[in-house]
Amino acid sequence: MSKRAVVVGVAGVVVVALVVGLSLFQPWRLWTDRTADEALLVPVGTTSTSGAADRAVPTTSPPPAGLVVVASGPFRAIGYATSGSASLVRLPGGGHAVQFEALDTTDGPDLYVYLSAQPAEAEEAAFASGFTSLGKLKANRGNQVYEVPAGTDLSAVRSVVIWCQRFAEGFGVAPLVHA
Repeated sequence: MSKRAVVVGVAGVVVVALVVGLSLFQPWRLWTDRTADEALLVPVGTTSTSGAADRAVPTTSPPPAGLVVVASGPFRAIGYATSGSASLVRLPGGGHAVQFEALDTTDGPDLYVYLSAQPAEAEEAAFASGFTSLGKLKANRGNQVYEVPAGTDLSAVRSVVIWCQRFAEGFGVAPLVHA
């Protein structure tokens, strides 16, 4: 076999490995952002002030009719800086949804939203099982709403997790503290 044939063969293997590696790891997602701007069911952080100018008192706007925030909590980082808040909202028809307000986390190649029976303080590996998937994360920034599948037992749910399925790694978790 000639030297040229070996070089061409090795170059071909390197190109195939590079293409496969890039498609699996998607390293550019560490520097990219996707933003969602969905209408929140209940504007949790919305406050107004009332009273005289010298003694303004913050008040929280009441939720729209029929919507009830059942539980909520702020995100904390697991493996990547994550901030914002998550709320479990009971809908007028009896269903539920989870909303993220002002989410800000690192983008990743295969991120999903999980409802977990684990407390937010649990070790990262605990979030890899015993969860209900709400689907792919829509964006790594902004306001988002996820429907909870009908029949989901919410009595055991203690946290919302942003999880990378491809690498079995947590990005962020928010406790669902009941109101």
